[in-house]
Amino acid sequence: MDLPDVIAHCLSLPGAEETTPFGPEALVYKVSGKMFAITVPEDFPARINLKCDPERAIELRDEHKAIKPGWHMNKKHWNTVVLDGSLPPKLIRELVEHSYQLVVDALPKKAREALRK
Repeated sequence: MDLPDVIAHCLSLPGAEETTPFGPEALVYKVSGKMFAITVPEDFPARINLKCDPERAIELRDEHKAIKPGWHMNKKHWNTVVLDGSLPPKLIRELVEHSYQLVVDALPKKAREALRK
């Protein structure tokens, strides 16, 4: 799975939007104003930072060389996923959805309900 595929998956999630709050070089994906993914498209190899449950984050880093502590992020809650072809596309999609869901679950009830409509 390459970066354009991952970006398309991010944007396919209900209420997801692409923003550039840190300048044009960093693409930030948000739901209800809360960030769930960030990437710098010019980086090589391509990578994306995704939120992750802290215990699962450690397990993923132990299992996959392409999953590292979140670069420039809170390393307890964020992973950097390197898109070097070593990770199965199914896992990458699941990690994007997990990140998105962590943010959605933390939203106020009214915001969560608005996403379901």
